[in-house]
Amino acid sequence: MLNRPAAIRAVVYHLFVWITAFLMLYPLLWLLSSSLKDNSEIFTHAHQLTPSFIKFENYVTGWQGFGGIKFSTYFLNSLIITVCATVGCVISSTLVAYGFGRIRFAGSRFLFVCMLITMMLPGQVLIIPQYIFFQKIGWVNTFLPLIVPSLFGLPFLIFMIMQFVRGLPNELDESAKIDGCGRYAIFYRIIVPLVTPAVISATIFKFYWVWDDFFGPLIYLNRPRLYPVSLALKFFADPQQKTDWGAMFAMSILSLVPVFAVFLAFQKYIVEGISTTGLKG
Repeated sequence: MLNRPAAIRAVVYHLFVWITAFLMLYPLLWLLSSSLKDNSEIFTHAHQLTPSFIKFENYVTGWQGFGGIKFSTYFLNSLIITVCATVGCVISSTLVAYGFGRIRFAGSRFLFVCMLITMMLPGQVLIIPQYIFFQKIGWVNTFLPLIVPSLFGLPFLIFMIMQFVRGLPNELDESAKIDGCGRYAIFYRIIVPLVTPAVISATIFKFYWVWDDFFGPLIYLNRPRLYPVSLALKFFADPQQKTDWGAMFAMSILSLVPVFAVFLAFQKYIVEGISTTGLKG
């Protein structure tokens, strides 16, 4: 049994954890509660997490969308952009990480330094040049500006995966070469299976970033039928008419479903990927 001081410390610790967890979850709980309230009750009884009566009609109304476009269209757009950008980015980042981590070639250190420098470059300085470039080649009002740049890798993900690759013993590559494997065979048969935690962590990070991206679609997409969920939610708020807050919050809750599903399915890989990044084998 615990002695009295230890028991008091345990109680205080768990109480602190519960209070902190509640404070962190409160915005989400408030959003869920507001999605089931009537518009007149959302802000007049904002402090109450339990609605006076549950209004599931908010989800039906929100799913109908606006301008004759159902919200399923926005979900489909988000899935197309997110899946294509995530898959392309993770594959290319893994290949580049393998090149930097295992292959010595002329200028490799210089290119690696250049890649690190791009991580320090503020994204704001690229907005106008990128928009002008994509506008010149006719990619505005398409998904291409949101997908194609991701196909060439992301410095942060390259660096993260590269730490895993460098942590693997070089003897694995030498053994594979003795068995007749080339560079690509070593990559697909040896490296990729061993860096799976890092690859899955990179996939989750990229999925979150693309799914939540608001600024990119706002710049490049002007047609409502092309909007992703992140941009469509904003247009529920109409300054010239009465905003249907209940429907907006209901669709906000639904937009979180893929995020929570991905997190719950792969959370162990997130922890493993972060905790072992940078460790040498």
